[in-house]
Amino acid sequence: MMSRFLIFGLLLTTCSIAFASDPSPLQDFCVADPNSPVFVNGVVCKDAKLVKADDFLFRGLHLMGNTHNDVGSNVTSVTVAQLPGLNTLGISMVRIDFAPWGINPPHTHPRATEVLTVIEGRLLVGFVTSNPENRLITQVLEKGDVFVFPQGLIHFQKNIGNGYALAIAGLSSQNPGVITIANAVFGSNPDIDVDVLAKAFQVDIKVVQQIHKQAFHLSLMMSRFLIFGLLLTTCSIAFASDPSPLQDFCVADPNSPVFVNGVVCKDAKLVKADDFLFRGLHLMGNTHNDVGSNVTSVTVAQLPGLNTLGISMVRIDFAPWGINPPHTHPRATEVLTVIEGRLLVGFVTSNPENRLITQVLEKGDVFVFPQGLIHFQKNIGNGYALAIAGLSSQNPGVITIANAVFGSNPGIDVDVLAKAFQVDIKVVQQIQSKF
Repeated sequence: MMSRFLIFGLLLTTCSIAFASDPSPLQDFCVADPNSPVFVNGVVCKDAKLVKADDFLFRGLHLMGNTHNDVGSNVTSVTVAQLPGLNTLGISMVRIDFAPWGINPPHTHPRATEVLTVIEGRLLVGFVTSNPENRLITQVLEKGDVFVFPQGLIHFQKNIGNGYALAIAGLSSQNPGVITIANAVFGSNPDIDVDVLAKAFQVDIKVVQQIHKQAFHLSLMMSRFLIFGLLLTTCSIAFASDPSPLQDFCVADPNSPVFVNGVVCKDAKLVKADDFLFRGLHLMGNTHNDVGSNVTSVTVAQLPGLNTLGISMVRIDFAPWGINPPHTHPRATEVLTVIEGRLLVGFVTSNPENRLITQVLEKGDVFVFPQGLIHFQKNIGNGYALAIAGLSSQNPGVITIANAVFGSNPGIDVDVLAKAFQVDIKVVQQIQSKF
């Protein structure tokens, strides 16, 4: 029976070239050569004449993982790091073991959609949609049920039984990456500025420091998710986040009753110049809010001509010492330049490092935030600051970490959050009350 679940999971995670997260294979196979001194986006191929059957084999997914840890779960990964034959094939697999009432804490996969099936036990699962809804899509899964978690969205699983539980999941990348929210936000190395986190989560700095003390280095369950490097989005078809255009333009028709992945095209004969025009990006946004910033978006929703073109733009205004709180773009890489002022910016790499890559930007500086990684900006001056950013999707989406985790609708189970952030339930309820 288990083999049927594995095959079903693998079939569901296949995807077309236009939407591939990983480069498409250009030969029968490209077995990874981790010992090569050459650095590429992914892993260099082993000489085909040296390939053997063992390169396509991983043994041991039947073995139970050690769940004796703070969250009561363990993930056994089979990515390209463990199974070299997966290289260029755009798929991987994990086994998730749960102790009674154990959780797989809120996390994202920056490079993969996940499809999961329950082998034993009963799981409460869910994911949170991006801003502005932050809607919690949740379900109780029984043995044999299958559930999908879209790429880049925050999701979790919880064993809601008194016995052991087991799930198997397929992921649509050879190296999906994992970002455990608590680890990345409160356990980065070095730490994210406490003022940024206090403003983002709308709590006193002492609460942030209390959570920091839990020393989120890395849960045992995530230790086998290795990274070969940050995968930046490119414009080729193999890496496209958005479908590639098949004609000169495909102006969005938001009034169409037809539902597609993206937006239906307007009749080309009705297209006019205004469909490619947005006016007003010179206007300052209102920064009189708790975080002291404002984002003016120019996505396909505001500029219909962007449809299928794989790009969008935002203007970010900052009050003195204002922040653009920690967030991710599930569908886009962001490249940002400072127009006025001085910004502290940074992003956090995925597990196991949770490394904070940070820099102070002056006027005219340019910085890139890789797709799906948690990042932020902070005005570190006494005056107004302004930045302009381009994003590699017509609809990049945004997930503000504090809003999604503590302000979802309905709220994520407080026990899940208390275990994930290693704090008392009262601290979770205090933060939830701010959202």
